[in-house]
Amino acid sequence: MLDERKVVVEVEDLYKIYKVGTNKVRALNGVSFQVYEGEFCAIVGTSGSGKSTLLNMLAGLEHPTKGQIAIRGQHIEKMNENELVAFRREHVGFIFQSFNLMGTMTALENVALPLTFRGVPKKERLKRAERMIRLVGLEKHKKHHPNQMSGGQQQRVGMARALVLNPDIVFADEPTGNLDSVTSEEMMNLMRNVVNKHHKTLVMVTHDNQLASYADRIIHIKDGKIVKIEDNTDKWKTNVGAAAVEEE
Repeated sequence: MLDERKVVVEVEDLYKIYKVGTNKVRALNGVSFQVYEGEFCAIVGTSGSGKSTLLNMLAGLEHPTKGQIAIRGQHIEKMNENELVAFRREHVGFIFQSFNLMGTMTALENVALPLTFRGVPKKERLKRAERMIRLVGLEKHKKHHPNQMSGGQQQRVGMARALVLNPDIVFADEPTGNLDSVTSEEMMNLMRNVVNKHHKTLVMVTHDNQLASYADRIIHIKDGKIVKIEDNTDKWKTNVGAAAVEEE
């Protein structure tokens, strides 16, 4: 059963209240949920629903007004900025909508970059980056710069970069927002494959219900509150092969 698995993220009674003039805007209004190890969890909602604020809270990029966020048992709402930076570097991977690749670096160098900040020797950095490049099926493009790659290929580099540190959790913020529908589907299959085969924990924010359907669980958020949680776990247990991605 899913609820017998190890909890990676625990959110309890989370609020984020902004002051706009004399008014108070509740971007998050008492949100509670858990994310389990090896789970693909999607947070879905329209613009202004609170989903992006929630992702920023989970990543420690914004502090809650009230409530608790524990990742691997560590309460990040109690951390200062230096502690949060160190925590993200050690435990979290990010996949961004805008790719955020370094234009002067090759695909391989972009993937290896986070390891530089950890002080990993160059030979080991490149070895690990090569492994991640293979995982996302880009061996033939490893020496290409971002401007020599399609949007989908750049986003695969972004995924490899997020995974190279072997993070406890990967956060994806509208990861297919700059991709066409066919490439978006390929990217979602790749994300599904990484979760299935490599037991990664992935939390994705999206406005697209079709993309959210690739997740094990879908958390629907509206006006800062969770209105429904869908469980797709059985679907993906029986369709593991559907997410297979050609890695040659």
